[in-house]
Amino acid sequence: MVKKVSMMQKIGSWAFIVGIVISLVAGFWQLGLVLTAVLIVLGLIVGFLNVTGSESTPFLLATVSLVIVSNFGGAVLANVSPVLQNMLNALIVFVIPATIIVAIKSVYSLAKA
Repeated sequence: MVKKVSMMQKIGSWAFIVGIVISLVAGFWQLGLVLTAVLIVLGLIVGFLNVTGSESTPFLLATVSLVIVSNFGGAVLANVSPVLQNMLNALIVFVIPATIIVAIKSVYSLAKA
C-alpha cells in the first residue's frame, strides 16, 4: 500500500531540505538580513509542518543538543575554519525557530491533556 503524502508534508520536507542546503552554502559568507530572514521562515515552516507529536521529543532533544554543542564548539570550529563556524551559525538560525514552534506545540499538547 502506497502512503499518500499531502501537499503540506511535501512543503515541509522541501523547506527542511532547502534550509539545510542554504545553511551549508551560507557558511562561505556572513549571514545577511535577507538570508537570516529566509532561514527563520524556513525554520518556522519546518516547525509547523514537519514535526508530528511522536517526533517532538526526539526533535527537541536533537535540537537542544545542537544548540548546546554549537555554543561550546563554535569557538573550536572558528579555530579550524571560519567557514565551519558560519555553517554552524546558519544552521542554528534555521533550527531555533523550528525548535521554538515544536516546544510550544509540545507544551500545548501537555497542557491540553
